[in-house]
Amino acid sequence: MSGVWLGRSVRAVSGIGVVALVAAVVAGGIRTPAPQAPPVHEGTVVTVPPSAVALTCPAPLILPEGGGDKAFDPTPVAPVMTLVAAAASSAGGAVTPAAGGAAVATLSPGTSAARVNGPGGALVVSARPTDTAAQLSAAVGSVVTAGDLRGLSAASCQRPTTDAWLVGGATDLSSTAQLVIAAAGATPAEVTVSVYGPAGKVDLSADHYLVAPGAQRVVNLAAIAPEQRRVVVRVRATGGAVTTYVQDTKLDGFTPRGSDLVAPGSAPGKHQVVPGLSVVAAAVDSPLAGALRLMVPGRTGTTAHVRLLGPDGPQELPGGEQVELAPGEVTDIPLGGLPAGSYTAVVDSPRPVVAAGQVARAGAPTTLDPAPSLERAWVASSPRGLDGIVTVPGGTRGTLVVGAVGTSGSASGTLRLIGTDGRLLAERPLTVPAGSTGTWLTDTLVGTGPVVPGTQGKAVPGSAVAAVQLVPDEGAAQLAWALVADVARPDGTLISVLAPVPADDGDAQVTVRQDPRVGTP
Repeated sequence: MSGVWLGRSVRAVSGIGVVALVAAVVAGGIRTPAPQAPPVHEGTVVTVPPSAVALTCPAPLILPEGGGDKAFDPTPVAPVMTLVAAAASSAGGAVTPAAGGAAVATLSPGTSAARVNGPGGALVVSARPTDTAAQLSAAVGSVVTAGDLRGLSAASCQRPTTDAWLVGGATDLSSTAQLVIAAAGATPAEVTVSVYGPAGKVDLSADHYLVAPGAQRVVNLAAIAPEQRRVVVRVRATGGAVTTYVQDTKLDGFTPRGSDLVAPGSAPGKHQVVPGLSVVAAAVDSPLAGALRLMVPGRTGTTAHVRLLGPDGPQELPGGEQVELAPGEVTDIPLGGLPAGSYTAVVDSPRPVVAAGQVARAGAPTTLDPAPSLERAWVASSPRGLDGIVTVPGGTRGTLVVGAVGTSGSASGTLRLIGTDGRLLAERPLTVPAGSTGTWLTDTLVGTGPVVPGTQGKAVPGSAVAAVQLVPDEGAAQLAWALVADVARPDGTLISVLAPVPADDGDAQVTVRQDPRVGTP
């Protein structure tokens, strides 16, 4: 027992000693030295030269399965697919299969263009820099004149990304939505897919996929998110970057109601711009009216405000002044009631949203189908003030649509036109009054002098335009632009809208510092 008491006494005395020592330190003003921050070295600014640019292009259209009855063959005619590429300020480039192999076309140094007819698979277009960054663009267009896929399905080739938003498509009984994901790098990509519908975020039956390097994965969205009349898809990747798009097709019984490729648009933002809305005169409830699609991600709703900039200035959109958006719910605003023409939609909201547009064209009845067909095209959002290049798909007519997003003054830039033979055809200044949208046929832009809305030149024989580069000037009202491609046919016009490929920023400057925690002093 005395041993127990002795142990307790020793511990008590030790505790009193610790308290006394702490008190002595505080009373004497002694402070434990604070940890010293590592010394900061100013470092050296190093200029990183521009690197090669590579774009991954959409693969050939996914054909529907035949039903065995030739009278109702879903693909009575084969798609006519063409890839057109254009480069400026490059040291040369090539068009190669995404899965690897020999080049199927080359791009000459300087300013050049290349065309590939009927590629058998997905292609990659690359260009090497000179002492400045190479400017590269490419586009794929597939023309189908009859059957389920009737329409012009076109899109610009993409730079790989790890996060993409695709605003467009549906998975109801009359629609087919095929999500195509391609791994652009040398490592596998682990992909997570999220789908939003009219009632909010959809609980998917499967949402994780592995895509091998150089390969592509096709996901039938109707299988994982069925019966959604409106969808927004988000694709996120880890381990490797990807490119992605949605092949959207709609049928009314046996009557084709349009086919197009839904390309990624801008990430969620409080300010969204949708250029290239080329609409026809139609009632609000008409299938030809087109629509503006909006969605606010997250768990909090918002109120969006929509402005339309038309050929003669701002145009009121009925119901667009205040659009209530519930969190995660996909909403369509009809574009009916507007005068025919090209518009730029500007969406502002207190919380970030995603946006896209849809336009339509009427078809004609056939001997097998008395109901008139319909053609539809999706229009992705894009940043204003974008310096980039857009390519005119082969066999189509291109119309440049430029909106000036501002309330006063004007927006201006420099146009450069690249011909199908690879020559630089023209370089001209362009000006658009603030709050309006201008349109020009690309083949009529070859010439001299300033380009302003309301003026159209004459097409110069032998000077077909393969690509348009627009370099916006600094200013209060910035430019937002797109290319409308169409094919005029006796049974109706086929249409698609392409976004420009952003230009490379060129030389980048980085600061290199020694880390004192690594290596020797």
